[in-house]
Amino acid sequence: MNRQHLPTLTAMQCFEASARHLSFTRAADELSLTQSAVSKQVAQLESVLQHPLFRRVRKRLQVTPEGSLYLTEVRKILAQVEMSTRYMQSYGGQSEVLNVTTLPTFGARWLIPRINGFRFRHPNVYLNIANRVEPFDLEEERVDVAFFFGHGAWPKAECIKLLDEEMVAVCAPSIIPASGIDHPLALTRLVLLQSATRLDAWHRWFEAQDVYTEHSYHGPRFDTFYMALRAARAGCGVALVPRFLAEEELAAGQLVIPWSFSLTSRDAYYLAYPEYMGEVAKVRGFIDWILEHRDSPAAPRLDVGTS
Repeated sequence: MNRQHLPTLTAMQCFEASARHLSFTRAADELSLTQSAVSKQVAQLESVLQHPLFRRVRKRLQVTPEGSLYLTEVRKILAQVEMSTRYMQSYGGQSEVLNVTTLPTFGARWLIPRINGFRFRHPNVYLNIANRVEPFDLEEERVDVAFFFGHGAWPKAECIKLLDEEMVAVCAPSIIPASGIDHPLALTRLVLLQSATRLDAWHRWFEAQDVYTEHSYHGPRFDTFYMALRAARAGCGVALVPRFLAEEELAAGQLVIPWSFSLTSRDAYYLAYPEYMGEVAKVRGFIDWILEHRDSPAAPRLDVGTS
C-alpha cells in the first residue's frame, strides 16, 4: 500500500476514542473536535480498511468484530507513538531517561539495592527499569543498559561480567525429615521445584555428583526464581537457585540448604550496552556506578512481591 493512503493518526485517535466511549459526540468532546469531524474521520478509516468498524444498535454505537480486532492494533500504535514522543522530549535536555532492562529476580534482589544513591550523584538522569526475559535487540528496543545471564556475548553490544552463579538447593526447614538428608536422591522425595530459565539445572546438579534420577525434570515449574523461592518457603518442595538470590531467606532461617553441594553454572551475569553508546554520559555514569557498587552487600529491603 502506498503510504499516502495509510490512515492518519487523527483518524486512529477518533476511532479509539469513539470505541472507548461508544459515542462520536463524547469522543469529539475529548478530542476538542466536532461530532461531524469525528464521524468523518472514522468513515474515512473504514474506507481505507474496507471493513465496517461500528454498527448502530438502537441508536447506540457497537464495535464490529473487525473493529475490535483493529482497535487492539490501534491502541498499540498510539501507545508507541506516545512513548516515542516522550522519549524524544526527554532526550538530550537537562533531564534524561536511562532505559534499563533486567531479569526479574536479579533486578529485585541484586540490582535495586545497588542503585540506592545513584540519583544523588546523577540528579538529571531518570532510571526507567523494566523486566525482560526473552532475547531482544538493544537498538530496536531503545535500551541503554541490559542485565542478562549468558555467555557474555550480545550482538552489537559491549558486555561486562558482573558475577558468576553458584546454584544451591534450598527448602523450608519444616519439610526436612527428622532423619535428615543423607544422599542427594533423598531430595526427590521432597518435590523438585523447577525454574523455567534453568530447565536442566537439576539434571546437571545430580550429574555433577555422579547421580542419576528420572525425576530431575519432574515437579512444578516457575517462571522466575522469586516464585521458586516463595514456593520453597511455603514448603512446596526444594528449589535449585543461585545462592546470592536466596541470601535473605537463608540468613533469616526461612530457608536452609539440605544438601551442601553447589553447582557452578557455565554462564554468568553480565551488563550490556550498545557499542555506540559507550561514551554517552548517562550510560557511562550508570556503568561506572554499577561497577563501583557491584561488590557491595545488598541493603536490607522490605519483602514485597516481585515477578
